[in-house]
Amino acid sequence: MLYPRETRTRECKDLSGIWHFQADPDGHGRSFKWFSKGLPCPILMPVPSSYNEITTDPQLRDYIGDVWYERYFYVPKDWSDRRVMLRFGSVTHSGTVWVNGEEIVRNKGGFLPFEADITNVVYYGQLNHLVVCVNNELSWEMLPPGEVSFHQDADGVSRKDLHQQHDFFNYSGIHRPVYLYTTPMTYIEDVTIKTSFEGHTGFVDYQVCISQQNPSFLSDSIVKVFLYDASGNKVAEGKGEIGKIKVQDVQLWNPGDAYLYRMSVCLYDEQHVEVDHYELNIGIRTVKVEGNSFLINGRPFYFRGFGKHEDMDIKGKGFDHALILRDFYLMEWIGANSFRTSHYPYAEEVLDIADRQGIVVISEVPAVGMLSKAVPAMGELEDVFHQEKINDKTLEHHIRVTRDMIRRDKNHPCVVMWSLANEASTMEENAEPYFRKLVDETRKLDDRPLMIVNLMLIEPKKCRVSKLFDVIGLNTYFGWYSEMANLKAASARLEQFLEDWHRTLGKPLMITEYGVDTIQGLHRQPPVMYSEEYQVSFFQAYHQVFDRLGYLKGEHVWNFADFMTKEDLVRIDGNRKGVFTRQRQPKMSAYTLKERWTAPAEISQESDGHGGRR
Repeated sequence: MLYPRETRTRECKDLSGIWHFQADPDGHGRSFKWFSKGLPCPILMPVPSSYNEITTDPQLRDYIGDVWYERYFYVPKDWSDRRVMLRFGSVTHSGTVWVNGEEIVRNKGGFLPFEADITNVVYYGQLNHLVVCVNNELSWEMLPPGEVSFHQDADGVSRKDLHQQHDFFNYSGIHRPVYLYTTPMTYIEDVTIKTSFEGHTGFVDYQVCISQQNPSFLSDSIVKVFLYDASGNKVAEGKGEIGKIKVQDVQLWNPGDAYLYRMSVCLYDEQHVEVDHYELNIGIRTVKVEGNSFLINGRPFYFRGFGKHEDMDIKGKGFDHALILRDFYLMEWIGANSFRTSHYPYAEEVLDIADRQGIVVISEVPAVGMLSKAVPAMGELEDVFHQEKINDKTLEHHIRVTRDMIRRDKNHPCVVMWSLANEASTMEENAEPYFRKLVDETRKLDDRPLMIVNLMLIEPKKCRVSKLFDVIGLNTYFGWYSEMANLKAASARLEQFLEDWHRTLGKPLMITEYGVDTIQGLHRQPPVMYSEEYQVSFFQAYHQVFDRLGYLKGEHVWNFADFMTKEDLVRIDGNRKGVFTRQRQPKMSAYTLKERWTAPAEISQESDGHGGRR
C-alpha cells in the first residue's frame, strides 16, 4: 500500500482535527442509524488521538465497546474526474466507515492502514458526511488477543470487562492521520524495490504494479523510473514495469550514515503523456544473516537501543510529530542505533524519519500476549494453542496483518528484520505447526531475516518454534521478576540462560528486553528496587555478562520511556522501566547507557571472542 503523497498527478487532503464523538454503551448506534442520521449527543474529540484521557470522565478512560466519530468534509469539484480514496492510518482495534450513509469499508486490526475507494459515493463541491464506528474489544481471533466478559455492578448494571495478556494500556480511537487523496483513473498501484551492490556499483531491482481498470490502455502504457541523488541530480533510469537500475559510485544507506535516493515513477500513455506519477525515497543497502553474524552491507552490526511504545500523556497512542522527533533526538543523544516497534507496527511517518536518520528498525506485528500469563509472567504456562483460544482463525489473522505490514513497510531501508511474535507460548506442541505456516507464508513475501522474541520462561531445549527463525530475541528480567534484588545471582542466572540458548540453537541471539521499574527521583544507597541507583546497577551487571559473551548480536533495553498500562499491583501509574520518563526526561541510567553506547570504540561482539570493542 503506497503512502498518500502529493505529486504531479495526485493531491492529498488531511482530515485530522476536531471531530464529533460519542460513546455507545448501549449499542444503539447501528440500530438508530447514527451513520446516516448523525450523532445525537456528541462531544468534541481530536483526531488523531486516543479518546481515553482527553476528557475527565473515568468511565470513558476504561470504556469497552463501540464509540462513534463524525465529521463533514468537502471534495473539490475538480476531483470529479479522478479516483478519490479515503485512508485511515490506524483505527484501534476495529472500525466500520460510512460516507453519506453508505458503508464503504470494515477493518479488523488496530495498527495498520486501510482505505476505500469513495469516487462514486462522495458529492463533488458539496458537503459530505463521514462517520466511523470504532470498537476496542479483543478476542482470541485477533492480535493482540483478549477476552470480553461481563460483571454486574453494585447497582445491578451489567458491564463489560476486557481481559488482556499484554502489558500496555488498551488505548483506543483513530490513532493516525485520516487522508483523502486522489489518483488518476489508471494509476500506479504499488512499487516494490530490492537493492544490492557490488563494489562501487549499486543495483535497484524494481517492480511497478499498474491498476487493471483499463486493460486496453495498459497494453500501450509505458512505465519509466528515474533515480535522483541527494542533490537532485539524475543518476540512473529504467523502463518497463519490471527492471533493474545500475547506480555508479553508489552511496550506501548505512546505520548512522543514511543516504537516500529519490525514485520517481512515471506512467505514460501511448501518446507519451504522463498519466500518473509517484515518488519515494529509497536507500541502497543489503541485510543478511550469515552463520552467527547479522550483516548490514556485509559488515557485522550490533544492535544498541530500545524496545519502545507509541505512548504519551493525554494523547495516548495518538500520532504526534513533536514526540516522534523528540524520541529520535534522544536516541541520537544516548548513542542508540536501533529500536524494535514493540509490540505492533508504528506509524509510517516514524519509519520515514528512521530512514532519514539512519536508525535501524525491527518491525513487529501485534502478536503479543499469546500465552496464558499476564504480568508478571512467572510459573507454569498453560496451553493456549488450541481450538478455544489460538486457532486457525487467529493464524489467518496473523498471516494477514503480517502481509499487510510487509506490504506497507517493504521499501524502507531502515527496516532490517521482521519480528513475528513477542513472548508467545512456544513450548506447546501445537505452536510448531502454527508458526511453521506463518514463517512459510512470510518468507514468500520478503527475504529479510525473521525474528521470534521469547519470554524468559521459555526453555531452549523445549522451544518448538525458535528453530524456524533466523534471529532469536530474548526478554530477560533476572534480578527483577526473579532473583529479586540479588544482582549477583541474577548475573549467574542470566549467563547460564544465554549459554543454554547459544549451545542449543547456534543461531544469532539478541537481548530484546532487559530492565527494571524505576521511580524518577527515588534515590537509595545502597541501591534498592525501584530506585534510580538500582536501575544503574542492574544495567551494569547485565553489561558485564554481555561483554563476556561474544555471540550476542545486540542489546535493547526495556523500555525507552515510561508508558501507561492497565491498573495493577505490580504497576505504579504504568510501567516505569523507562530510561526516560513519560515526559521524555532522562533518569540516571540514561547517562550510564550514553557512556557505554557513545564510547570512542563502538561495541562489537564480532571482533573477538570476549565481547571486545572495535
